[in-house]
Amino acid sequence: MTSANKYIQKTIQNEYKKKRDTNYDYRQIYTKKLIEFRKLEGSIVKVDKPSNIPRARELGYKAKQGVSVVFVKVRKGGGLILRPKNARRPKRMGINKITRRVSIQRMAEQKADKAFENLEVLNSYYVGEDGQKKYFEVIMVDPNHPSIINDMDLNWIVSEKHSSRAQRGLTSAGKKNRGLVKKGTGTEKAGPSNRAKLRKAK
Repeated sequence: MTSANKYIQKTIQNEYKKKRDTNYDYRQIYTKKLIEFRKLEGSIVKVDKPSNIPRARELGYKAKQGVSVVFVKVRKGGGLILRPKNARRPKRMGINKITRRVSIQRMAEQKADKAFENLEVLNSYYVGEDGQKKYFEVIMVDPNHPSIINDMDLNWIVSEKHSSRAQRGLTSAGKKNRGLVKKGTGTEKAGPSNRAKLRKAK
């Protein structure tokens, strides 16, 4: 990463951490950005360029034809769980701390994939969150575009075995959600898969 990108990334990290600096009020900048996100019409919006350019470049983004960025809103929380009608102990009610089997970031990728059927999801990254929703930016690639077919870094996505990556959990967020990413202490139950370990890694 170049020195300029390092400074940009540091500024964005301070913004997300809501730190205060002598020159910038990162909390105010972050709040203004969230207000702009809320005002966007629809939960899936195509944007001109990524808001976090260094992070997007790390995940494969290039400012060229055939590559686009989609802004996605996803509700927070585990969803509505109905209280059981049959008698049981409060301990066995099973209505608290129940989450979906699909992570919120993976939901964002799947929503973008359904909205743009001619594009493939390359990757995604976190943008922000408020009390109700989480916001992500999803990098999309057109596998039929000549500039992508001739790009040595991105033409692997042209192959049919990479079709519907988001729906099959082949993106970075998808593999992490499936328990295939094993990094450091505490991920012992993440292999060989999340399902094989009764989803204890989630």
